[in-house]
Order: sequence, then structure tokens, then C-alpha cells
Amino acid sequence: MTHSLAGRPENATQAKVLKLLRDEGPLSRVELADRLGVSRTTMASEVGRLTELGLAEPAGPAASRGGRRSTMVDLSADVRFVGIAIGATAMSVALTDGRLTVLGQRYVDMDVRQGPEHVLAHALELTRKVLAERGIERPSGVGIGVPGPVDFHGGVPVSPPIMPGWDGYPVRDAMARELGCPVLLDNDVNVMALGEQHSGVAKTARDFLFVKIGTGIGCGIVVDGQLYRGVDGCAGDIGHIRIEEFGPTCACGNTGCLEAFFGGAALARDAIATARAGRSPALAALAAEKGELTAADVATAVAQGDAHAVQLIRDGGHRVGWVLASLVSFFNPGLIVIGGRVARLGHPLLAEIRGVVYRRSLPLATGNLPVVLSEMGDDGGVVGAAALISDAIFAAP
Repeated sequence: MTHSLAGRPENATQAKVLKLLRDEGPLSRVELADRLGVSRTTMASEVGRLTELGLAEPAGPAASRGGRRSTMVDLSADVRFVGIAIGATAMSVALTDGRLTVLGQRYVDMDVRQGPEHVLAHALELTRKVLAERGIERPSGVGIGVPGPVDFHGGVPVSPPIMPGWDGYPVRDAMARELGCPVLLDNDVNVMALGEQHSGVAKTARDFLFVKIGTGIGCGIVVDGQLYRGVDGCAGDIGHIRIEEFGPTCACGNTGCLEAFFGGAALARDAIATARAGRSPALAALAAEKGELTAADVATAVAQGDAHAVQLIRDGGHRVGWVLASLVSFFNPGLIVIGGRVARLGHPLLAEIRGVVYRRSLPLATGNLPVVLSEMGDDGGVVGAAALISDAIFAAP
């Protein structure tokens, strides 16, 4: 069975209907009319048009309120999005329905430094597999997240520090040409923030920060329900806030950046140094066995009760908390979500970040500020990438 490409809403009312159906499930035409403050006649014609466009479909009669029964309306079962999350060391591709529920997913280890042609060829191959498994010819749209700064309007990465060869590469247009559908590109942190907003712990938050601690460190900023990208798309690049005048050299070329002290790469570097100096028996044993160490190995050593591994995490959490405390005083968010692979170090890391934020920020700003771990795991990036494109397709023209 093949699905034709769905259309786009033609006006603001249709766009609002689609977003309500996506975020809340099937609603009756009467409920939709009441919620959007339009007449029932108008709603009937707008829903009819959305059905013609292949974006909505009737879903049986609504519960009776006396008089004629209203018809339930749902998103079309043909609406399918693809989310592609490209990380520094791995890539995940997922197919979702219109409600961003993951229907199928493929995952592969790869190095982003191999360049755009190589990496995007992999992305296309995985996308085609995921679509073929469900008998889908073309998705409604594709969202892509990459681990570096992005010119959102141009659909290209801009001087990404850990992505050699990607600067200015037309990722969005190349993928749209191959797949024959709308494609959007954004940085991985913004995409993960959208994932949290749609399906994660930030569902009810209007103003929140999503902090990703992975190979690098970044922050997605959501203001009044909207992602804030800044003028050039690099808002939230907190990994390059300088926290010490003299410190390790960062991938960006500066010294003393937060990321140079406590990204995944920095943590691996410090873990190896700790192992070689003989200070951590657990890390030394892991290094002898594997020849190298990662953030996951530090987590293993922490689980074994290794004091030096715990100290590495506490030092890193302290520095992250220090930067976040300044952001809290400046931005006054309602929630901070910590995610990314290094965040899987879990509660020792969270406790340290929380402690510093609560101690260093104004009581007024932290009086009701939860600082929590993401619960989305590997799905945050792909669901967020699907949310990115669904937000665009379900938007008024």
C-alpha cells in the first residue's frame, strides 16, 4: 500500500485544527468549533477541506449531547513523518504517525567527521528501509538534527566545530530532492527540546531550558511555547561560555569553555588521565580491558562505588550548574531538563547541578524551578526531528 504526499493547511483555522488533533487526539467538530471560536458551519467546511487535502479524516460519531450527533475528526492515518537524529558518533532514523508516535526505528554507529556525502547516504538508506517496512512511498515530511550550529532558514550547517566538511553543505535541499518531500534541518539540541515539549517531561511547560550534555554541551530555549533560535540560529550555545580564563583548549579553538571541561570528550580525557595516574582502580581496570574510556565507562565505575569517578562527575556537574545558575537569573525558566548521553550518568550528576543552581540563583527564580532528567533516552532526537517538520507542515501558510 502506498500513501500519496499529504497537502498543507491553507489557513490559520486549519492549522490550529491539525495541531489540536496532533496534541490532544480525536475531537468532535463541535468541540473544535467551540475551542477555536468559529461557527459550526465554518468548522464543517474547514474539516471537509482538510479531509480533501489528506490531512484529516472522520473518526465515527461523537457521544450524543442530544440532537444531531457531531462527527469525530482525527488526523489522517496517511500522515507520516521521518525524524533523523545525526549525532557525533551515531545516527537514529524513526518513522512516526501524525501524533509523533514512533512506528519504526533504525540505529547505526557512524562518525559525523566522515563528511556529509557519506553520512547522508547512510541516512537515506535507513530512511528508505524504515519507509519500506511500512509500505510507504513518500513521507509527509522529514526533520533532521545535526550536532552543530545551523542556519535554519538556509538549511545548512554553519562552521560546526565537530563536523569537518559540513560547513555550508545544502543538507536540507539535498535530502528534499532525494526524498521528494519537505525537509527541515536544525541543530540537535533544538530538536531534542522539541521532543521534550511534545512527548517528554516538558509537555506542560511554556518556558523551559533543555540542556544536552553529550560529546558537546548545548541548550534549547523555549519561550512561551516557541523555540527561540536567536538571530543567526546559535542561541543556547552554552558549551562555549568561558568558565575559566585558562583551561583546556576547546574544539572551537578557545580555552576554558564549559564543553572543554565537561563534554563527553572531556570526560573521556579526564577518565583516562585518572586511570593512568593510578587514582581510580575501577577506571584503570576498564582502561586496561578496552584501551580507551568513554562517559559510559565513568558511569560503570560510579556504579562500582569508585570515589574518583564520582568526583569527575561532581566536578562536571558543578561547572554545568554554575553556568545554569547564571541562565536562571537571566531567563527565569519554569523548568530545566537535562538530557544527552552524558546525562545518563544520572542522579550523582543531577544532584550536583541542582545543588549549585539552587544555591547560586535568586530564591525567587528557583522557588518553583524543577531541574529534572529527560526520560526520552534515544527517542528525544528522532521524535524532536519529527516534531520540527510537523510544526512546520501543520502551520498556517
